[in-house]
Amino acid sequence: MGEAVGMLEVFGLATAYAAADAGCKAGNVRLETFDKNKPANADELPVPLIVMVKFRGSVSDVQAALEAASARAKELAGIVTEYKIARPTEDTEKMLKLSGLDKGTPNKKYLKEV
Repeated sequence: MGEAVGMLEVFGLATAYAAADAGCKAGNVRLETFDKNKPANADELPVPLIVMVKFRGSVSDVQAALEAASARAKELAGIVTEYKIARPTEDTEKMLKLSGLDKGTPNKKYLKEV
């Protein structure tokens, strides 16, 4: 089991960058690759793209990052949800590496392993 992970889903890529910046300044965390989701009701949303920001670090640093990132995202386009996992299992770790933003070969290979 690895580091804690904090996940924050926000509306839009610009909001994701601003939230990630705020989170990284608030806690000693590192970012993992963003993920994206375009839901079926995208045209009804404030921004038609949902982006997940993932912070990794200690539980307390991830919590501080999530709080700062959420506050910043709420000032912009808003948040969808946030969640923290203190000790992700090995299987969860595999899933955390997947990303819809990266269309490269590594993710296709990784999906076969999962």
